[in-house]
Amino acid sequence: MHSRELRNWMWAEALSMFDEAERLQRRFFRAGREAAEASWEPPIDVIETAHALVLQIALPGVAEEAIVLAAEPGAITISALRPFAAGAGSGARIHRVEIPYGRFCRRIALPPQRLELVEKRHLDGCLTLTFAKRTKETP
Repeated sequence: MHSRELRNWMWAEALSMFDEAERLQRRFFRAGREAAEASWEPPIDVIETAHALVLQIALPGVAEEAIVLAAEPGAITISALRPFAAGAGSGARIHRVEIPYGRFCRRIALPPQRLELVEKRHLDGCLTLTFAKRTKETP
């Protein structure tokens, strides 16, 4: 393995471990009973442009009407219940379960600026929340 490939691999491993540590920290140090009952956290992407902040949350198998959004100063919390795999009835023989299921609660910190939720879209197992950046002059 070339030194550049080794360095890239080491950084990828370090970032992966950091992400896992952050996930565990969020899971064990949350406040409230609802968070304590959560069994998993959906992965997210946070994309910022000059005029907007976009959150993409992977929610395969979660119905739009089951998703609860709660705004608080400096953060947004997304929670719902992802049911166990469809078709896994009492006679089913399960070979592998990799997609998490059960109750989840994910708190996402937002940047310290005025944001307004301008679009909420649930498509193909992904929830996309678009926040417009507002300034004091922007109505």
